[in-house]
Amino acid sequence: MTVRLIVDVANVMGSRPDGWWRDRRGAATRLLAGLPALAGAEVEGPDESGALLRLDAITAVVEGAARGAAEPGGILVVAAPADGDSTIVELVAAEASLRPLVVTADRGLRARLDPAALVAGPGWLNRLLGR
Repeated sequence: MTVRLIVDVANVMGSRPDGWWRDRRGAATRLLAGLPALAGAEVEGPDESGALLRLDAITAVVEGAARGAAEPGGILVVAAPADGDSTIVELVAAEASLRPLVVTADRGLRARLDPAALVAGPGWLNRLLGR
């Protein structure tokens, strides 16, 4: 299955107690820097089925103090004008060509997503990135 990976950057950063709160922009830059290597990759999906997913496109949503993080080539970085959750919900709703796979642990966000969207927790993405 081919998917668009949509990353809730604030939620993924917050999943690791590595001091991200002292420099949110720097932590977002470090996370974003690893994402282009996943573009086009075939990876095992987040569920137990073991199905392979092709990460055809990657979108990362930044918010708050993480806005302005260095944007690597090869992915789309979206600066949320308000909260990142609403921006992610809009991106999922607007996706017409690829099935969205949202990376977040936020239960409130998960409840707001279109039921057709796939969801993975931050641990899944952190493992892919070797973090």
